[in-house]
Amino acid sequence: MFDTLAATVPQDKDLPLRAWWIDVLTRVLNGTIYSGLMYEFREEQDAQKKYIPIHSRKPSVQTGLIRTVVDDSVSLLFSEGHFPSIQCEDDGVKDALSAFTKDSKLNLAMIDAATRGSVGSVAIVVRFLSKRVFLDVMPTGYLTPTWDPKEPDKLQKVTELRKVTGKDLAAAGYGVKADSTWYWFQREWDSTAETWYQPRKVNEKDEIKRTPVVDAERTVQHNLKFVPVVWVKNLPGGNGIDGEATFGIEAINTVIEADYQLSQAGRGLKYSQEPTLVIKDSSDNDGSPIVRSAANAISVSEKGDAKLLEINGTAAEAVLAYVQRLREFALERMHGNRSNADKLSAAQSGRALELMHQALIWLADKLRSSYGEGALLDVYRMVIAGSAVYPLTIDGVAYGKLATAKPISLKWPAWFSPTADDIQTLSTALATLIRVGALSRETAIKAIAAMFDIEDVKAEQALIDAERKALLAEMPEAQTKVAVTE
Repeated sequence: MFDTLAATVPQDKDLPLRAWWIDVLTRVLNGTIYSGLMYEFREEQDAQKKYIPIHSRKPSVQTGLIRTVVDDSVSLLFSEGHFPSIQCEDDGVKDALSAFTKDSKLNLAMIDAATRGSVGSVAIVVRFLSKRVFLDVMPTGYLTPTWDPKEPDKLQKVTELRKVTGKDLAAAGYGVKADSTWYWFQREWDSTAETWYQPRKVNEKDEIKRTPVVDAERTVQHNLKFVPVVWVKNLPGGNGIDGEATFGIEAINTVIEADYQLSQAGRGLKYSQEPTLVIKDSSDNDGSPIVRSAANAISVSEKGDAKLLEINGTAAEAVLAYVQRLREFALERMHGNRSNADKLSAAQSGRALELMHQALIWLADKLRSSYGEGALLDVYRMVIAGSAVYPLTIDGVAYGKLATAKPISLKWPAWFSPTADDIQTLSTALATLIRVGALSRETAIKAIAAMFDIEDVKAEQALIDAERKALLAEMPEAQTKVAVTE
């Protein structure tokens, strides 16, 4: 069934096959894969009174299971409570990157990137403007990366090539006629510039082969000495340029089957509310439409008969059980959350919730490698490298040029917020380890930093030391007062 739906998505022969494939998977993700079908599910006959097969109709019910799994996995990556903190021994760099994270709303950009990239890949463009850093998340269907043969993980350039209409170009300020004429739009990022090219008409056969003309007015010379684009492969596998999608073809077919089964079940329920009326040999019927209602009696001849073609609900129950099994198969294939919240009788500990969501956590853990240790750290490194050319001022604070020989890493929080019992157990364990000399107080604070939203571990430790000294200074005076009173 997926192959039938994919065939309804138009394919541009002038573009690489992967552009069409990414478009298909994006439609699956957004729930628009059925848009290519002409008929609604309720339509059983076309204009010529011919029967319309079910597979040619849009389902009236869509489970949206694929988008649910993607959203759940991305939430475990970059939601407010799961976004990683920066670890760096250089306090100046750490403060600057933390300020950039808040100023650029980095968590929203990474959520967008991980969602769009679930189809296989995504690109994050880093721009330095007005002493600040801005991020632009772009789908990769019309992008082509070129890698350095000596350093296969380093980009040499990224080229964007797609078709746009004259109307779109005119709206963007180009001096072309605002009509439906198709043009090639092209731009390119390399280590020195973001180069824009003059649009070229598509209808000329040799136009695409001709060397494009640089649009000097829109071209920007950034001179960063690196390509300001982070290319992210979703999961291991894929075709080299793109990674493996979060959802496979098997899961897509299963979800499509569930959509159509639920649509059929809904159609059956609607029919049971208004079943078909059959009249046999009714001499009183003059051919006029019969209005079925409790207030409208139907008179038939002595030999006539009238009955309703009713159905029972057994088939509907069987469909629901079948769809439930399909849902489990699809979630198992995509490593989604198969736990049932209705079966939770009380609050569960963080560890218990991890076990219940183990499959989803495994998926999010793999995505951490792609979007966290890979993409997010690359963005931070580009900010540091780019500040050498464009000194940063964030939220009124001048951070200037950032440079550090210290490594940058990420500290990920727990998958689920701990309960009061979890905190009590952890506190007891940490206190015991500190008392026996097996753990430092700084490491203990790091262990609970995400739990209590502690951004600066050293500052927190200094505050704790200051409060302890204040308490110790007050103790002799307090004891004296007690002794005098007695």
